[in-house]
Amino acid sequence: MAEMNSTRHQGEPEVIRSATVGNCRSRHGSRLRTVGTCLAILTLVGLGAGCSSGDDSASGGDDSATTQESSTTTTAPEPELPTVLVTNDDGVGAEGIDALVTALVDRGDVEVVVVAPAANQSGSGGKTTPGELVAADATTVSGHEAKAVDGFPADSVRWALQDEGIEADLVISGINEGQNIGPLVDISGTVGAARQAAQLGVPAVATSQGGGDPVDFPSGVAATMQWLDENYDALVGGTLGTDSIININTPSCPAGPPRGEARVPLAVASDVDLTAVDCEGPGEPIDDVNAFVNGWIAVSPLEPTGSITG
Repeated sequence: MAEMNSTRHQGEPEVIRSATVGNCRSRHGSRLRTVGTCLAILTLVGLGAGCSSGDDSASGGDDSATTQESSTTTTAPEPELPTVLVTNDDGVGAEGIDALVTALVDRGDVEVVVVAPAANQSGSGGKTTPGELVAADATTVSGHEAKAVDGFPADSVRWALQDEGIEADLVISGINEGQNIGPLVDISGTVGAARQAAQLGVPAVATSQGGGDPVDFPSGVAATMQWLDENYDALVGGTLGTDSIININTPSCPAGPPRGEARVPLAVASDVDLTAVDCEGPGEPIDDVNAFVNGWIAVSPLEPTGSITG
């Protein structure tokens, strides 16, 4: 998938035919970090050395010295994992954010912090609330600990990064229920939250799952995890940039799976029916709208500004 600093705004789209991604193997065990809490554990292991004795018959039974040695070793602490802040615009109790958080925790190679709006704020773009923000303890639908902010998606990011001082290495906004492509991106709260993160100096990804019956969140999870797999070294190395954000849109195919991944530019304007998805037709990706309606996972770089704010 596209790197954070992708400059593929023009020219031929890049197509990757296979979008199937398996679950990542856990390297450190599941981790969900509560806001403001991080514990380091040191394990002490005592090692006992055996004693020995001998009997010298020629000397008439002189006693030999018995010694016992002990040593203590300290295991090195695990390396610090990158912190991923997860937010959305559908609200902390939405199905999509829960699916995303579960997948991130199951990876075991990132610390996960969840801060999201207390209620659905779809279509709010990059709006923010003046004055002090209020947050409360919450959980996602399957019980992952979270903070619920009384405000917009961009407020959730501001509260986490500025008010709480969470040192996130990456913000992932989503998984939204409904596509955010073409003319929809500037009114999307999902995109607005990611753009707010980039403006505050943190790399960000917006990820959305196209509407359907049912909404195929597993495909959106797989597409997001694939991007993270491909960019994990850059995340750990601190080389993901903020001059653009990444926008991932995965269709819920009426028949068959998504056709693959297409790295495509944003459609500036489109009169295409964004709900008429065909994952088995002959269409090839040109821009994010064309790619999405023809069954491709559209991965596009977006400017970090542009969302509606009023």
